Amino acid sequence: MNEPITIREYARLTTEAVIPSLDEAQVPPSAFDWLCELSASFNRNGATLLQVEGRRSLKWDSYVGVLETPCGTRLEVLPKHFEQGDCVQKSRKLLRKLIQAALSLKPRQASVTSLELFDAPLTEWVMGQFLNELDHLVKRGIRFDYRRIEEEQRFLRGQLNVVAQMRQPPGRQHHFQIRHDVFLPDRAENRLLKLALEQVAKTTQDVANWRLANELRAMLAEVPASRHVEADFRAWSRDRLMAHYQPIKPWCELILNQQMPIAVSGQWQGMSLLFPMEKLFECHVEGWLRQQLEVGARLTAKASRHSLCNHELAPLFRLEPDLLLEQGQQTWVLDAKWKKLDASDRQNKYGLSQADFYQLFAYGQKYLGGCGEMALIYPRSAMFQQPLAPFDFSTDLRIWVLPFDLEADALLGLDRVDFACCLRHPGFAASGAGAGHAGAAVSQPPVPSSAGQRCAGAVPEGR
Repeated sequence: MNEPITIREYARLTTEAVIPSLDEAQVPPSAFDWLCELSASFNRNGATLLQVEGRRSLKWDSYVGVLETPCGTRLEVLPKHFEQGDCVQKSRKLLRKLIQAALSLKPRQASVTSLELFDAPLTEWVMGQFLNELDHLVKRGIRFDYRRIEEEQRFLRGQLNVVAQMRQPPGRQHHFQIRHDVFLPDRAENRLLKLALEQVAKTTQDVANWRLANELRAMLAEVPASRHVEADFRAWSRDRLMAHYQPIKPWCELILNQQMPIAVSGQWQGMSLLFPMEKLFECHVEGWLRQQLEVGARLTAKASRHSLCNHELAPLFRLEPDLLLEQGQQTWVLDAKWKKLDASDRQNKYGLSQADFYQLFAYGQKYLGGCGEMALIYPRSAMFQQPLAPFDFSTDLRIWVLPFDLEADALLGLDRVDFACCLRHPGFAASGAGAGHAGAAVSQPPVPSSAGQRCAGAVPEGR
C-alpha cells in the first residue's frame, strides 16, 4: 500500500512532476483516469467532486476525507482552514472533531485523550476508534441469541416436526425431523461487527491497529461475517439489553459505508470516506447551539414550514433555512456557510454571495414576516476576526454576519444580536475589545439591537 497523498480542499492534482504540497500534488495516471470517471458519476448525481483542467490536471472541490483508488493510491483531503503552523495535524484534528459532531459519535474518554497523540490519516483514526470500541464490547461480553435449527437426526432433540415427519418416505422412519434452539453469537449485530473487523484487518497499515484487529478476530472466530449488510442493519436491536452495542454502531456504519454523506460505491470497495465540508460545518454549528440553548428555547434544523410561492393551490419551492431558533413568539433564522471571508475587502463585498442574501431575504419574509434578525455564520479566520456591521434589508429586517471559532468552539458577536437571549452566557465570545481572543466570556447581558426594538414584542422583559 502506497503512502497517502495529503492535500486540502481546492488542491490541484496532476500527473506531472511537481513539488508536493497541500495545494498541489502528483498522482499516477491510473489514479488520474479513475478520478475522472468518478467525477463523471458524481456529476450525473448532481454533485461536484472535482473539476477537470485539461488532460493532466484536476482541481479538487470541497469534499474532505479519504479516497482510495483501485491502483492503491490514497488521497487524504483536509479542510482548508489553517494557514500557519502544523496545518496537517491541526486540520486532521479539526476534521475528526467535525465528523464526531456530524455523526453524533461519542467515543470513550480514553480514546478522546489519545487523539492528541494519534497523528494518523482519517481512515486509521476511524479504524482505531472502531477497534477500541469493539475491544471494550468484547471484554464486557457479546450478546448471544437463540437460533431455531431444523434438521434431520437419528435421535430426538427438542421438538418433533410432526408434519415433516409424516412426509418421510418409506424406509426413513428411523430418521427424525426435529427443530430445536441453539444459543449462538450468530446475530445481526455480531455479524456486522465481524464483517467490519475483517475489512479493518485487511486495510489497516498501523501496527497497533493490525495487532488489535487480529486479536479480536481470534476472539470472534465463531461469529460469521454478514452477507446481507442492509438487512442486518435493519435488524439491529435497540432494546435495553443491547444498550452497550449502541456506541459502536456509528463506527461500524462508517467502516461499512452505511452512514456516509457521500460513499464511493461500485465494483471497487476501497476505504473511501468523503464528506461535504459545508454539511460538516453546518452540523457542528447546530450541535454547538443545541448545547447552549436556554430552557424554553427551541432549535429546528431544516425547517420546511413555508414555500416561496403557491402554484395551483400547491406549495412550490420549499424554503428550508439551516437553523430556526425560537423562544416564545420570537423567531430567528440562522444559516451556516463554509467559506472564508475577508473583512478588509469591502470592494468585493467581503467575499459574501449575493445569492445567499437573496435566500435570506426570502426566509425573512416568510418566516419572520419581514421584521426581525437573521444571521449568516462563517468560520473565523485571520481575515475574519470580528462580526461585520449589520446589513439592513429595511428598518425592521437585518442580517448579521458572525464568525464561528472552530478551535475554541465559540460564536463571536453574540453581545450584539437579539437571539443571544436564547443561549447561555458561558458559551459567549465577545466581539468588541479582545474579540480576537475566542472564548472570552461576556460579563453583561447582550444589548438588544435597534431592529429588534422596532419589532413589536421582539425584546422580552428583563433583558
